[in-house]
Amino acid sequence: MGGTSKTDQKAALDIASWLFNVVTSVGIILVNKALMATYGFSFATTLTGLHFGTTTLLTTFLTWLGYIQPSQLPWPDLLKFVLFANFSIVGMNVSLMWNSVGFYQIAKLSMIPVSCLLEVVLDKVRYSRDTKLSILLVLAGVAVCTVTDVSVNLNGFLAAAIAVWSTALQQYYVHHLQRKYSLGSFNLLAHTAPVQAASLLLVGPFLDYWLTNQRVDAFNFSFVSLFFLILSCSIAVGTNLSQFICIGRFTAVSFQVLGHMKTILVLVLGFTFFGKEGLNMQVVLGMLIAILGMIWYGNASSKPGGKERRSLSIPITKAHKLSSLSETAESDEKV
Repeated sequence: MGGTSKTDQKAALDIASWLFNVVTSVGIILVNKALMATYGFSFATTLTGLHFGTTTLLTTFLTWLGYIQPSQLPWPDLLKFVLFANFSIVGMNVSLMWNSVGFYQIAKLSMIPVSCLLEVVLDKVRYSRDTKLSILLVLAGVAVCTVTDVSVNLNGFLAAAIAVWSTALQQYYVHHLQRKYSLGSFNLLAHTAPVQAASLLLVGPFLDYWLTNQRVDAFNFSFVSLFFLILSCSIAVGTNLSQFICIGRFTAVSFQVLGHMKTILVLVLGFTFFGKEGLNMQVVLGMLIAILGMIWYGNASSKPGGKERRSLSIPITKAHKLSSLSETAESDEKV
């Protein structure tokens, strides 16, 4: 009986974590769409720096109150994570600027196979045939409803490649660092947010000027645009935290697969709030295929053997055990 209630409790927490991520992610996309498209605040990198600045204020306040306990994250691992995370943000912004919407969507879809590859190579994860097929069905569904014109140039391709690999590595590292150093989501955020805020606020205005030919310090705020900026920063705290919570609970691949549910929700809400332009049978069909794929993935990956770590046979002598442990530690350091 206790085991069943524990399973039910875990399932309830998983659902709550995922809903928290979906609500904050969809919310911030809609708020940012209004802020950028309607009010002309097109400084994406600087905005992300402000998001992490707000997150830093919250984690500092919670640490001061004693809700976040002191923890350790070595500087080499912290800097590696921040490097991947910042390249992911900058790469995505540049990729969206230089590529067609169609190729940008294909690049985003390719994050799932890249995340799978990282799990297979670095964590020795094995996927069942059903799990692989369900991932392909999700990719096919999202591709049908989001990929339109596909044109690419060399610069755009390089930007997309950097964005995809750095995003996949950053998401893998969230799970890896939480496991390696026994860090909670708030702990990891308290370590990473200040460094990301400082680096993005330093680089952001210059990068945004290069991409938009507009200066962020010359932007003329109205009361409404300032309200949307504050709202965006407030929601971003939840988005940043929920990402760490979800990847900590689900792994990067599951986070990516379920993440496409947000793509579908954003499309639906976009059609609801911003008009039906672009809504056709192809989009509806793609949504249905993607949703079926997500349901299949949920069932396939949770079954025994659906997605599991390969157990490596370790010799029983103490010397061999110590040798294997030290090799594992070394390979973790190199990731």
